[in-house]
Formats: sequence, C-alpha cells, structure tokens
Amino acid sequence: MQPEIIVVTAAYGYERIGELGGQQALVPIIAAAGADGVEIRRELLSEAEIGNLAALGKAIADASLAAFYSVPEALFTTEGELNPNLTRHFAEAKQLNARLIKYSLGHYQQGTDCTPLHAMLSNQPFRLVVENDQTSCGRLAAIEGYLTDKEPVGMTFDMGNWLWVGDNPTQAATSLARFVSYIHVKAAAPTADGWRAIELDKADSLWRETLALLPPAVPRGIEFPLEGDDLTAVTRHYVDLLRGINHDHA
Repeated sequence: MQPEIIVVTAAYGYERIGELGGQQALVPIIAAAGADGVEIRRELLSEAEIGNLAALGKAIADASLAAFYSVPEALFTTEGELNPNLTRHFAEAKQLNARLIKYSLGHYQQGTDCTPLHAMLSNQPFRLVVENDQTSCGRLAAIEGYLTDKEPVGMTFDMGNWLWVGDNPTQAATSLARFVSYIHVKAAAPTADGWRAIELDKADSLWRETLALLPPAVPRGIEFPLEGDDLTAVTRHYVDLLRGINHDHA
C-alpha cells in the first residue's frame, strides 16, 4: 500500500504564504500536485482565520484532501501539567475536520497520570500525536521515556529535528519505529548558524536511510523548502518522489 503524502504548509515559507493570501490559497496547489492531505499550521493563522476554520476545513474537504492540524505548543507545560488550551485546540481541529492534531511533547514527567488526556481523547474524531522538536524536550531519551512509559497517543517522527538536538536520526528511527504514526520528511545541512532544512534533491542520503527504518505505510509529510516559480510542479515532484520510495524497502 502506498503511503499518503501530506504537504506541510510551512514548507512554502512564511513570506510566500503571506503573498498568496494565507494557507487556504495553498489548498488548490497541494491538490493539483496530487498530494493526499495538508498540514495546517496554527502559527500561520490570523485570529480572524482561527475564527473561521470551518471555511478552511470545507475548502480542504472540497479539494478531497485530508486535514492535519499542527499546534505550536507543548502537550505538557514546564510544570509537567497538561496544556490548558487543549479543549480550545480540539474544537479548532473539529472545525477543520482534522484527522490528526500535533503537539511537541514538552516537559512530561515520568509517571504522570495521563488518564485525563485519554478521557479527553476518547470521543474525538482525530488522533493526537507528539513530535520530537528542536528543544531538549525533543531529545530521544525524553521522547522514548514518554512513549514507553504510557500508552502512547502516537508520534510524529521529524527526521531532521534530531540533528538540531544532537541525536542520531537512524538510531532514533530504530528505537521509535513501532510508535510512529506520521513522518515529517526533512533533510538538513549544517551552516555557520546551525542546521537548516534543505530540499531533498540537495541532500545527502541520511533522509533515505532514516525513512527506510520507519513504517512504510504511515503518512509522510513534506516539511522541507518548496520553492520556485511553479509551486504545483515543485510540489508534485516531491509528492511523486516520496510516494514512490515506498517500493524501495516495502
């Protein structure tokens, strides 16, 4: 079975999204490129857009795309408590008809009772996943500690972010593959100012080696720069590339 390909709107860059008029303007581009879904980023929504998510959700559904929702907050606060904004975010995800909602892990403490979280999720139409981010909370030890400590809610495996925190992506893939329900495909290169995401065509083989260790059937998100005069063509190129790679190691 071929994996679904999801396009993360942030891949087009904040400036380009602004020039186009917001994330909704990307929906027809992503659909025309043959993708299966779009990851909407909450940090790229204005307050007005957040107040009218049903319209964005309808545009996504009308384009026959799945909606994923990324919230730029941690699931657990610095005190180790559940994020107090979950109810609001869950309502937003429902308006989008999102199939998945994504958070960074944050300051989870071993042994924390996650019963309240599971109760909140029991009647939701979407899945909640935690992602390894570019902070100490996204280190392999922290993520693995959470996923093995509690019944996991699922994981977004960001292939590139391990580099930012000094972990080995292939080691992380080997350790966490059984928990992964969504993959952020990202290649990165070192610069004088640290790591930066780059297009797959300009990258070394690490991203392919990492992807080969992860579940072949889970959705793959494009989260590396999509740039050029013809955004549909650029997007289609990588949608086709990532969909086809499945046969290399299935």
